[in-house]
Amino acid sequence: MPELAGLLHSISVWLLPALLAITLHEAAHGYVANALGDPTARLAGRLSLNPIRHIDPVGTIFLPGLMLLVGSNFFFGWAKAVPVDMRYLRSPRRDMAIVAAAGPLINLAMALIAALLLHGLQYMPDVASDWARENLLNAIKFNVILAVFNLMPIPPLDGGRVAVGVLPLFLARPLARLENIGMLIVMGFAFIIPMVSAQAGYPLNPLGWLLSGPINAAIVAILTLAGW
Repeated sequence: MPELAGLLHSISVWLLPALLAITLHEAAHGYVANALGDPTARLAGRLSLNPIRHIDPVGTIFLPGLMLLVGSNFFFGWAKAVPVDMRYLRSPRRDMAIVAAAGPLINLAMALIAALLLHGLQYMPDVASDWARENLLNAIKFNVILAVFNLMPIPPLDGGRVAVGVLPLFLARPLARLENIGMLIVMGFAFIIPMVSAQAGYPLNPLGWLLSGPINAAIVAILTLAGW
């Protein structure tokens, strides 16, 4: 039973940070799109802080749960994409970049809030403060990972859509054509290359190598801003 107790504890300190991070990420896209003239997300009921409205069975439940079960040191996931209709946006390329940037920015803001809340743990009972500390530290880690992962300049990730919105057209157009296969490219770097290379005896983790530096730098910056 110790294994079950450990699993339940891991779920208890990861579930809330992950749900908040993913839910607010998607809601931010919808709120900003609505403010810029696109009511699509609002009419679809996606301007909501109810996680159920944003959950994707694979990206929100299965994949993070699998990574938790196998003891992965790297977590990421996604929710159902918030619908955005560029025809409603007053300046489609610019506004789409702003809508895309809203998700990662809210995650970085949430990581900073979690870091600030760590200062309040001294006023809590020891047992409660230990559990709250794990939740807050996981909130910092998960939000930063989600932000940095989504800022990779590959559509349909947010960073790809920001890049399409700000790059000159001769660069933006070929990048935009990756929209339908971008996630396959990302999954290849995240899972297929590590699995195949491990079987061949030469383990490679290109996504981890690419993101670990920016993730660690962002966490250090956030903790510094929060006074740690």
